[in-house]
Amino acid sequence: MQQATIINLSYLIASVLFIFGLKGLTHPRTAVKGNLTAAIAMLIAVVVTLLDQNIVGFGVIIAGIIIGGAIGMLLAIKIKMTDIPQLVALFNGFGGGASVFVAGAALIEVSVKTKNPELHLTVATVVSGLVGAVTFWGSLIAFGKLQGLKFANDVRFPGQQLVNSLCALSAIGAGILVVLNPTSIIFYWLLVIVASVLGVLTVIPIGGADMPVVIALLNSYSGLAAAATGFVLGNNILIIAGSLVGASGMILSSIMCKAMNRSLGNVLFGVLEPTADTASADEVYAGKVKSTSADEAAMLFDDARRVVFVPGYGMAVAQAQHAVRDLATLLESKDVEVDFAIHPVAGRMPGHMNVLLAEADISYDKLKEMDDVNPTFQQTDVAIVLGANDVVNPVARTDPKSAIAGMPILDVDKSRTVIVIKRSLSPGFAGIPNPLFAMDNTLMLFGDAKKAILDLITAIKES
Repeated sequence: MQQATIINLSYLIASVLFIFGLKGLTHPRTAVKGNLTAAIAMLIAVVVTLLDQNIVGFGVIIAGIIIGGAIGMLLAIKIKMTDIPQLVALFNGFGGGASVFVAGAALIEVSVKTKNPELHLTVATVVSGLVGAVTFWGSLIAFGKLQGLKFANDVRFPGQQLVNSLCALSAIGAGILVVLNPTSIIFYWLLVIVASVLGVLTVIPIGGADMPVVIALLNSYSGLAAAATGFVLGNNILIIAGSLVGASGMILSSIMCKAMNRSLGNVLFGVLEPTADTASADEVYAGKVKSTSADEAAMLFDDARRVVFVPGYGMAVAQAQHAVRDLATLLESKDVEVDFAIHPVAGRMPGHMNVLLAEADISYDKLKEMDDVNPTFQQTDVAIVLGANDVVNPVARTDPKSAIAGMPILDVDKSRTVIVIKRSLSPGFAGIPNPLFAMDNTLMLFGDAKKAILDLITAIKES
């Protein structure tokens, strides 16, 4: 069997494994197997590509696997679960950055050898450099926002969208120069510089509430950049894998936008902030908020038959998922039905709450999506909100002038009693007060989510 046939057959096997890996990632129960399947596919693709190009020998390949595996294992062990969104953002950025340099190196190599690269190669190089640079710098800004770094604070100025549009046109112009003058590498790096500025300007005004959409979109960009690099190198597996990542990331972005009842354009160019007519915090909360203690809240569970946990970023910050599992187990031992209501954009990245709850070994069957759990809140005795804010704000249903008007929310306010565990009455990323906190059936349990849950467990055991 010829070497080319073996290479193509190996790429075909890797492609099929990538598809099965993605399929496995569509459900928490099969996610680990799907991730392993995709990792095996990538291992096959990398080893076969290196051997095909006769670039390095087995010794270098094994050394690369050991070093890369060690770095990956170190990150997996050291990175806290609350920092996974930041890690995902960096992974997206590294993929985009790699595409920029690989495509640039390929253009230099072809320009030196032929002096006249083919049109499809130069166009693919332009796409790879443009999308890759936007992805790299946009991902760094996203990382900074998620990490709370000052340089990544939301920056907005008059005419910002006009500046972004001019920057995008400049990047396209630089790309045309690359196509017309492929041997002048300076034009390619000019394209990369302009695209880098565009990546920063596009992401830096976007608020933290929109980070799940941005992370999914940047993931899609990294895939598209990889696919374009595949065309530059003439590598089929890179084209297929990049296309799969790009398509899945775009689909996920669409799902996130639908969950927020907003368009992708509104997320990228709109500003999620309260309107002038939005009620102030004093108007919403004045004299209506009822604070409670763990001992008082524990009495609510004496007659409760159904309890629903609503996790939010507050649970992630406090790393309270294990304490939440213990409370859920305690309630189930008292014949209480327990479920977890998951909003698609709760947290800082797609599936953030699912990951945290899975880490705490909470059964996947108990994780209920918004459309499934909302009809059950009227039959819920106690809803426990853990640091969530905008995703449970009833203003989305009642005030058409609100910044979150029309956004699908979890209908926790329809429960018999709502316990909101939160450090303070501070607003969510949308910057608007939450009338849920002042409703007659709501009790506020102020404090760190983990400590509050542990206090609840103690109080329930002693009652």
